[in-house]
Parts: sequence; structure tokens; C-alpha cells
Amino acid sequence: MSTADIKLNPVEVEKLKAACAELNNEPGELINALHKAQSLFGYLPAEVQEIIAEEMNVPVAKVYGVVTFYSFFTMTPKGKHPISICTGTACYVRGADKVVEEFKKKLNLEVGETSEDGKFSLSCLRCVGACGLAPVVMVGEKVYGRVSPDGVAEILEEYAD
Repeated sequence: MSTADIKLNPVEVEKLKAACAELNNEPGELINALHKAQSLFGYLPAEVQEIIAEEMNVPVAKVYGVVTFYSFFTMTPKGKHPISICTGTACYVRGADKVVEEFKKKLNLEVGETSEDGKFSLSCLRCVGACGLAPVVMVGEKVYGRVSPDGVAEILEEYAD
């Protein structure tokens, strides 16, 4: 599929091209270009990867390899409010599995899914480095510590826009 086959926002495409130019279109700056692209588009579909490959003068296969290697990058859209629940050892021992189940129930989503309205996506991660606050939930960049299943509704209310 070529970039002409999908509806990328042309303003964001130009911003991406400008960001690549600011990086001097250096192949060694590929990861930085991918970070910028993901912040612009919210994810890295094949069409965005093709633009980056062209601008940075690297093969699309290399771009794809980097995107699939690093867990930070995603090729599927995330919700406006991405929810990540830590399931690392400390969080798990302190009940993260019950917190995950409560989010699944409240949002009617499975881990890895995004709500139909695009508002929330649900994922688990291994460790956020805040073990003293276990169990930990992140919504976007905001960290919630010592979350219990009873606290899930309160967290979701903050994003009821």
C-alpha cells in the first residue's frame, strides 16, 4: 500500500518531513524520527514508516525492524487516554491482576484493545520503576500508585470528557 492509499493528515505529514529535515535526514537519527512520528500520529502505520524511510534514506524494512523491535513503538492506534497497568513482580504481588480485571470490566475491553470511540486503550507493561507505589497504573504520562480495584472507577471519572 502506498501513502496515497490512506488518509494521513497532510499537515502532520509536512510536520514529519520537517522533523526529519531538522535531523538532517541522517539515517542514524531514525529512532528520533520515529518518536516524532508517533507523537504526531499516535502510532506508526506502514504509510508513516514509508515516509520516514524515504525522508531518512533507509530501507522500509529497516524502519519496520526498528518499530517492531522496540516495545515503545506501536503500529496500532492507541486511545486518546492510553491506560497501562504494571504487571511486574511487585505490582503483581500487590494485586495488579485484580486491577487489570476491573479495568477490563469497566471499559468492556481486553488487554491490547482500544475502545470503539477511541477514548481508551488498555495494555499491560512489565515495570515502570515505581515499585514502592505498587500496584501502578499509568494513564498517558500520569502515574497512579497503590491502585485497588475500587479505585479504577475514580481514575476513569477523571477522563470522562
